[in-house]
Formats: sequence, structure tokens, C-alpha cells
Amino acid sequence: MVLDSFGGSLKKIFSRITGYSLVDKEKVESVIIELQRALIQADVDVGLVAELSERIKKSVLHEKLPPSMTLKEVLVKGLYDELVWLLGEKPAVVQLKGQRILLIGLFGSGKTTHAGKIAKWFQARGMQAGMAACDTHRPAARDQLAQIGKKIKAPVYADGKKPLDIAKNAMKKSKEAVLIFDSAGRDALDNELAEELRELGKAIKPDEVWLVIPAELGQDAGRQASEFSKLVGITGIVVTKLDGTAKGGAALAACRAAGASVKFIGKGEQPGDIELYDPKRFIGRLIGYGDLAGLMEKAKEIGIDEDAAKRMLEGKFTMHEFQEQLKSMKGMGPLNKVMDMIPGASSGLMKKLPKGFMDIQEGKMKKWEHIIKSMTPAEKEDPDTINVSRVKRIAAGSGTSQQEVRELLKSYKQIKKVMKLTKGGKAFKRGPFAKLAKQLGMGM
Repeated sequence: MVLDSFGGSLKKIFSRITGYSLVDKEKVESVIIELQRALIQADVDVGLVAELSERIKKSVLHEKLPPSMTLKEVLVKGLYDELVWLLGEKPAVVQLKGQRILLIGLFGSGKTTHAGKIAKWFQARGMQAGMAACDTHRPAARDQLAQIGKKIKAPVYADGKKPLDIAKNAMKKSKEAVLIFDSAGRDALDNELAEELRELGKAIKPDEVWLVIPAELGQDAGRQASEFSKLVGITGIVVTKLDGTAKGGAALAACRAAGASVKFIGKGEQPGDIELYDPKRFIGRLIGYGDLAGLMEKAKEIGIDEDAAKRMLEGKFTMHEFQEQLKSMKGMGPLNKVMDMIPGASSGLMKKLPKGFMDIQEGKMKKWEHIIKSMTPAEKEDPDTINVSRVKRIAAGSGTSQQEVRELLKSYKQIKKVMKLTKGGKAFKRGPFAKLAKQLGMGM
């Protein structure tokens, strides 16, 4: 995603520090200047950048070194901690209980799409969720929400001509624990929109009012959060389209500066491309430290057995287990996003894979499943036994080409090799940065 350009800059900074044999005051100041440049290029407010810089100087240079830590380790920890502070510090909390949630925001922010994503998020946690199509301003909004509801198997309530009527009918008919109200937007927050949202609020009496903001706004996200909060009141922010802009970090920082709590971040087009916002995990992925906790959570959401997932991460799997996980991995999104969550896999180890390897499309994965089904149990257990004649037989049995069979075998070995090299993130549990990773609370 485009946010990777910002993450790439941060990875270079952290990689540069780890390459230092010795860190002194001059190197610390040089790193801070490099960080300032990366943040300003990512549209983070200059005032926030200046404040962040002073906080880093204070924690790294002006305080006594903790016992058993070098200045190098203190610098890494200081950078990490202050970046987490910049983007919100505390993880979001969403109550898993029956509630009414009103989504508000300007036109094109992604409210309708994220109504479905939020509904699916609650479904994945064992709760029934429904949606009310209260956007009568945009002609296609109700049809779009109906299609989303069909896809995620969630009811959509749309009876009525006016937003108030639709909302009231939805509350009467809904049997779901969570009811999400999709409201209309405008090109700007005008009096008409403000009044409509106030009326909806009075009728719904929502437990939560979440403002949906696209990440492309950058630092302007803070101004929008402040305006909506003054006029209609908000209890949280949903930042969307993080996969399409380099300004995502600026938007998150601006929301924190405005005193608004980010609840969810959306990145991708699929219903499952949303996550509860945790600044520590977000920064961990950006700097290449991964997010094993998030990966395991996503695996549970789509029904992957935890033990099987751990074996996959550690490179301890047969072709049979690979086949089972291929079915489930499609629900986890593109493989490059999955790899970003494995500590160490998103940096140097990725270079060991051929160009374009991570862009494994769903069609190719389906072909792979057919190929594996054509293998004998012994071949699945030990793919090294598959010779030229067996490749020919497997290709004929699966309706694929011999080249596609060989491609699968090569990819299987490469994935296994990369997983073994990362050791499921265990590299961060040993070595000089082991205690530092623990102090950073990486959850490994």
C-alpha cells in the first residue's frame, strides 16, 4: 500500500540504528533529523513533529540510562515509544455488547462500506449485527448497503423515505444485538447535514457516534474531527483507505492531537479489511517488527486452528497442511499483508523471494488446491519425492500444466524456507534486541 513509503522510511531509520556499532549524541541528533524529514514528507503537522523531536531528545539524551541498557537500545525504544505517542498511544476499546452505532462523515469517506466491515467485525466475535440504510441523499447508497449485507449475511433495514423513518423502522424490526446506522454525507459540513445528524441522534440515542474519515485527508483529519465533535458530538473515529495514501500516519496523528480516539482503521476492499486500532501494533508493522498478536487474531477470526497456524509460521508443515491453510489464507487477505505481520519477514527476508511472488492471486491458489488434491498422501507428506513422471501425472489429474505443478512445488519450498528463517518471530526473542523487543511490548 502507499503507506508503505512512510513505513519504508521508518524501517530505514531503525535499520540504520541497528547497524551502528556505537551510538553517541551526534548520531542521535542525526537520526532525529532524518525522522523529522520522513514525518513532514508524510504530511504530519510541523508543530507535532517539533514536539515529538523534543520528547525524543529528552527521553534519550537528557535522562539517565536505565540499568543494563545501552544508548543504542534506549534510542530504538525512545523512537518507538514516541511514535506510538504520536499516533494515539492507547489501543482502542470497543464494547462487545448490544448497542446502536451511528456512522457520520462527509461524502466519499467510506461510511457505507465500513458499516459492513464493522458489522462483520462484530460477527467474527460471535455477535449478530444489522445495518440501517439511512443515507437517502446518495441514490445508490441503499442498494450498495443491501449488496454488502447479502455478502456478509447481515440484515439491512431500508423501509421508509426519510432518514428518521428508516431509523425508527429499523429499531422496531431489528432483532440484532448491534445495529449500525449508515447516514448521509455532503461535500462539506453544512447546516443541513448538521441538523439531519442531530435529528438522527435524538431519535436513535446511539451508544456510539463514530466519524468516518479517509486517511488521504492527512493532517486535515484533525480539523474535520474537531468540527464534527462541536456540532454533533463523536465518541470515536474510523480512519479509512489507509491502503491508498502515504498520509495515513498524518491522519492518525491529527486525530490524536484533536483529542479524538481512533477506534478502527480500514485498509483494503474486502469486508475483513478492518482492525481495531492499536498504535503499538501499527507502528510495529511499519518499522518491520511485525504483529504476531494481530496475525493470530485474524487467523482465529476466519477459523484457522491456532496450532496449525503456529506450525505454518515456524515452517513446520507438510503439503497436506499447506493445502488446508490455502483455503483459509484467502480470508486473511493478500499474502504480502500477512507477511508484514511476521517479525522480520517484511524486511530483508522478503528479498529472498522472487519478484511478484507475494502477489498470489485467488485464481492461482484455487489451482494449487486442485494440484495438491491430485497428489498421493505420501507425496503430500514428502513433496521431495515428486519426480518428472509424478509431475506429469499430477498435472493430468488436476487439469493443469506441468509448469504450474512445478511452480507450486517451488513456491511451497520458498514459503517454508522464509517461515523457517523468521522462525515465527522467534528471532526477536533471542539476541541483542531480545530484551528490547520485550520492553516494546511486541506481544511475542
